[in-house]
Amino acid sequence: MRPDEITEAKRACIRRLNEVARGRGRTLAQRALAWVLRHPQVTSALIGASRLQHIEDNVAALQGPPFAAEDLNTIDQLLSTGTPPTHA
Repeated sequence: MRPDEITEAKRACIRRLNEVARGRGRTLAQRALAWVLRHPQVTSALIGASRLQHIEDNVAALQGPPFAAEDLNTIDQLLSTGTPPTHA
């Protein structure tokens, strides 16, 4: 992304996604990888690693807890609108 595309709304969305990931004891990168790989149409994901720790972190993404329906709803809402869902 170009610097002018990084808005406060996008930062807020990323912070909220990070909160969702941390709530499950994982990093945002781990949950993002798990989110991509949970789709049956996806057979692999390309990861970048320059250290062994990066590979270990990526493998840990597969060992994390499954996505709760509430988490998926929040993530889908954030990705589509940039704002979390409101709860009645």
